[in-house]
Amino acid sequence: MRKKIAVIEIQQETNSFSPVLTTLEDFKAGALGYGEEVWAFSKIYSTKQIAGFLGAVRKYAKHEIEVIPVITAWATSGGPVEKEVYYGFKEYIAHALQSHTDLDGIFLSMHGAMGVEGMRDPETDILQLIRSLCGHQIPIGLALDLHANVTKQTVQLATFIVGYRTNPHRDHYQTGFRTGKILIDTVLGKVKPVMAFRKMKLLKGGGFTIDFLSPMRKIFRRMNAMEKQPDVLSVTTFMVHIWLDDPELGWSTIVVTDGNKQLSEQLSEELADLNWQVRHVKHPQPVKPETAIEKVKQSRISRLLGTIIWCDVSDVVAAGAPGENTWLLKTISELAPQYTAYIPVRDAPMAQLAFETKLTQEIEVTVGGKLDKIYNQPLAFKGELIFKQDMKETGKTAVLKNQGTHLILTERPASAFFPRFFKELGLNLWKADIVVVKNLFPFRYFFLLYNRKTINVISAGTTQIDVFQVKYQHIPRPIYPLDSIDHWK
Repeated sequence: MRKKIAVIEIQQETNSFSPVLTTLEDFKAGALGYGEEVWAFSKIYSTKQIAGFLGAVRKYAKHEIEVIPVITAWATSGGPVEKEVYYGFKEYIAHALQSHTDLDGIFLSMHGAMGVEGMRDPETDILQLIRSLCGHQIPIGLALDLHANVTKQTVQLATFIVGYRTNPHRDHYQTGFRTGKILIDTVLGKVKPVMAFRKMKLLKGGGFTIDFLSPMRKIFRRMNAMEKQPDVLSVTTFMVHIWLDDPELGWSTIVVTDGNKQLSEQLSEELADLNWQVRHVKHPQPVKPETAIEKVKQSRISRLLGTIIWCDVSDVVAAGAPGENTWLLKTISELAPQYTAYIPVRDAPMAQLAFETKLTQEIEVTVGGKLDKIYNQPLAFKGELIFKQDMKETGKTAVLKNQGTHLILTERPASAFFPRFFKELGLNLWKADIVVVKNLFPFRYFFLLYNRKTINVISAGTTQIDVFQVKYQHIPRPIYPLDSIDHWK
């Protein structure tokens, strides 16, 4: 008889400081499938974790494993998930597990930095649910984002944990595949994974953690070398989502071996030491919008050969910010209207107003200050409506043009991960002088063809990359760099 493995996936990264809750509509805009619907999404998102897991099944145990699809739920980063939405997912998972009492393993894909309205550590809550229904002997292979905030309870409840090994993330499929391979071998009795965990009093982020650049490059190379050792199954450094206000916030290392507890402890300790050694390396320093304009003016060749990317580090949608920053729009439209600039701003009411307006007509909107009333101020903008369409990821989306300034109005937040976001709006990246994106890492990889210079631009918002400016209330102290300490332990 074939062994049965259930597939459960809930992915969302929470910004504790965002005033905008993550809703069911946000999951529907990402990916949301129940039961057999999971297969369709695994084909649509063929580079994601579930697809990787299925690839491992096909390669290593096609005739020995039966996969039971339970749920896939993805939403973009944002504020805490609405409790009704989370408990709806949890109830569905419980019902599915109660209907399959003969499971031999669980493939669990989560982010590791999800928050839920009124709850702490929902990932552990899901693990507790699985253990309560399936017992403590069933192996659970947990795939996490590299920015997961791994807690002691998560480690205690999962059989083993595997994380992304790239930043910008490019190995979702590979992470699912590696987790799947270990889980399959565990279910078939070929390996007995043991896991070592180290939690570091370390809080760094904001452009510091790219895997192929200094200072992290040598650490990732060492991790690769560790995984080539006999008995080593997986090695991960979890560099934490710094906008999660949690009592266990901090970097961590996890090493999984085949029954060799001493080796996993040794390597996990070594990896924590290596991460601690580079803590003093400074983040890339962002500049104010006015300074960024001057840099654009001085970069004529960059503009001729491609475009200049402005990374809006204070309103990073991919880190859970609302996406309605008006400061960059204000600066560009006032100080550099002659430059062709593409600027996404989330504003559902104004996107709806644009949809009620005929194309080519001039329209005046007031954007900002509706969701985030602490950092953003309303801004009036008048322009010609040159595009409007209902998009899957961003909902009602419209483009208003005033001289060179292109305001991209979106109903839902736009992280602008990929060039296709702008192309699908009819905007030519080769003709742009300035392109504003709202993600810290992925654009550096995906926009290589077009990007000739990157400027990190700081204003005001919920994703301050300077941890001294983040209004933490619950994180552990002492922690570096907020406190002067000599060791990560």
